[in-house]
Amino acid sequence: MVEPAKVAYIFPGQGAQYAGMGRDLYDSSDSARTVFKQADEALGFSLSQLCFNGPDDELRQTINAQPAIVTISLALLSTIRNSEGNKSLPAPAFVAGHSLGEYTALAAAGVVDFATAIYLTRERGCLMHQAGLENPGGMAAVIGLDEASLADICTQSDTKIANFNCPGQLVISGDKDSLNKAIELAEAKGARRVIPLQVNGAFHTRYMQPAADSLAEIIATIPFAAPQIPIVANTTASEITTAEMVKEELLSQLCNSVQWQRSIEYMVDSGVSTFIEIGPGKVLGGLVKRINGGVKTINICDTEAVTNLANILD
Repeated sequence: MVEPAKVAYIFPGQGAQYAGMGRDLYDSSDSARTVFKQADEALGFSLSQLCFNGPDDELRQTINAQPAIVTISLALLSTIRNSEGNKSLPAPAFVAGHSLGEYTALAAAGVVDFATAIYLTRERGCLMHQAGLENPGGMAAVIGLDEASLADICTQSDTKIANFNCPGQLVISGDKDSLNKAIELAEAKGARRVIPLQVNGAFHTRYMQPAADSLAEIIATIPFAAPQIPIVANTTASEITTAEMVKEELLSQLCNSVQWQRSIEYMVDSGVSTFIEIGPGKVLGGLVKRINGGVKTINICDTEAVTNLANILD
């Protein structure tokens, strides 16, 4: 007997934001408007207006970008789940999010409600921003170097591979001087491109430990439910199925690498053949295709994509 094809929902992380995102959703979907209202109330300011109108430099700030991306992703998810024409949307066998996107995955899996997920990402963003001020650093995407070569460069420069995104695309992280040295070494080693990322800290390194310590105090005050859908964790690329495992993962991912390639490979090996990316931008679908060209990817980033979803799934 052939097992039915499995679906996974995946959610984007920081960098996917842009001014104007979500406006079409707000105008066309009661479900989305409810999520935006929850976000504004949970945060005590109009995040929705920042998403719709910018300015870009304010939206890009870690403290704003993180809750903004999660809010848009959850508004899309809520709209999909409540659209009359999408009652047949396949239930996911797994959910996963890239770094920040793991918080959207928590809400999708019923670990916390939408408002709590948005609140947590604002707190996470604030703490990461503060850690970046205390220990200035940055990140850079390295295109076209293999993992072993880049690992050697990281050893020489006291940096770290922070994101294992897909074959040929890795992200390094470290303090400013170390990162600059690593970029020079990567270019000398033959990297096709090295792209500094617009972040103010050395995310997914030891420099985020102060943020992890403070986030632990916040998480301790919030009730977490066991996931109703298995979540594939960033740091281990394996399933987390209890509330305690979720809490450990949220703290661990601040200082440890995002194993995105391994996470996708785990889900494919477990029978997933379709990945539905829900959130702003289209980055994750591209990464998935580079990890495994044989799977189907669907991107839902705006109202038009929600409207066409039934046709795409056929």
